[in-house]
Amino acid sequence: MERFIDAFTAWSDEVDGWIYSNVLFWLLIVTGLFFTVRTKFVQLRLFPEGIRVLTEKSHDGGISSFRALMIATASRVGTGNISGVATAIVAGGPGAVFWMWIMAIIGSASAFIESTLAQIYKQKEGEIYKGGPAYYIERAMKSRGLGVLFAVLLIVTFAFGFNGLQSYNIASSLEHYVGGNYQMAALIAGGILALISAFLFFGGAQKISIVSSILVPIMACIYIMIGLIITFAHVADLPEIFGEIFREAFDFKSIFGGFAGSCMVWGVKRGLFSNEAGMGSAPNAAASADVSHPVKQGLVQVISVFIDTIVICSTTVFIVLCTGQYTVGGDLNGIPLVQQSVQSMFGEVGVGIITVSVALFAFTSLIGNYFYAEFNIKFISENKLFLTVFRILAVLMVFVGANANLEIAWNMADILMAGMALVNIIAMFCLGGIAIKALDDYVSQKREGRNPVFKAASIGLHNTDVWK
Repeated sequence: MERFIDAFTAWSDEVDGWIYSNVLFWLLIVTGLFFTVRTKFVQLRLFPEGIRVLTEKSHDGGISSFRALMIATASRVGTGNISGVATAIVAGGPGAVFWMWIMAIIGSASAFIESTLAQIYKQKEGEIYKGGPAYYIERAMKSRGLGVLFAVLLIVTFAFGFNGLQSYNIASSLEHYVGGNYQMAALIAGGILALISAFLFFGGAQKISIVSSILVPIMACIYIMIGLIITFAHVADLPEIFGEIFREAFDFKSIFGGFAGSCMVWGVKRGLFSNEAGMGSAPNAAASADVSHPVKQGLVQVISVFIDTIVICSTTVFIVLCTGQYTVGGDLNGIPLVQQSVQSMFGEVGVGIITVSVALFAFTSLIGNYFYAEFNIKFISENKLFLTVFRILAVLMVFVGANANLEIAWNMADILMAGMALVNIIAMFCLGGIAIKALDDYVSQKREGRNPVFKAASIGLHNTDVWK
């Protein structure tokens, strides 16, 4: 049995790597470039408008643009923003950073399209809205089956795969302190996490949005402040650091000599898979916002990509590059490399700060992931017993994940997420023109000096629930 598990793990590792390197990598780049051109670089020309929209309050006591942003950012910003970026620098070199930034800009056009579509086809549930790719696939493409497929892929990926991973990351961050008592510490940590998760999961979307709107800014500020202190302490080295980033980014002889492991591939992959633009996850949060025009939340999700990659990922970049620990040698990589980098300036206190950051990043991802999954459970069935059973299983997965290195489960979640992204990309190409019409309507109203208000009929739509 053990031999079979080892063989299956190795196979899932290989399939996971092949799908992301040879299929999804190119699909997401093409999708981002296509919608960047189609929207005339909406992510850049209307970026200030996205910032302005964040200050608007909800209309009917629902979830505001800011809270929807925090939920999406909670799921996007995870331990990958620390470990994944550090790994990209070690494996691909500092040049990977430049390509990570480029992909954040390109990918945010995809985030705009999918989130605007989610807003257009959202549905009302009490005081809140629900929606996402499953909803716009069913309503606009008239395919209930494809919508259900997407929903199932998302639920398995986020509620059971990635939430187990986040729980494990929180428990394993304690290993530095508990040593030989790790198993007992993991049991206790798993139990506490499961109790907190049960309180939030059974509390509903409003409670999750409130917790996210508090924790995400705290989490981000702590980590960014550490990065800024380290960066300012090495301000004299910044010209050389930026020079190294750009030199290696455009060393095409080196890039094409070993393309699969080059700085370009590592940077693009980190940019794409950190911010999840185009993968169909964040639109589930975008749909929940109570706004006067769908494009407003599309623009807000552009801000979420910016926060994830340009701000949080770049914080890790400067922590690692300014301290120079990645060139010291040895096997340091991922979170241990970031811990060592911070420790070189702050001592043992630095390790504690990174431990807290990892725990907060993982926990906010955990509740953001659940938020996505619940909306998709409700898409499949509104049966209350069905929802209750799902919530119990989701809580159990948090406990199990903290106590087991479920590599197979995580590999399969990665593979299923690729399938989820493929379904969403197909839908985006089929329906993207609708989001662009909504964008044109928004820009037209802004030019007239109005606060844009959307009516579906104004762009020829008669199949929405909310915008009649």
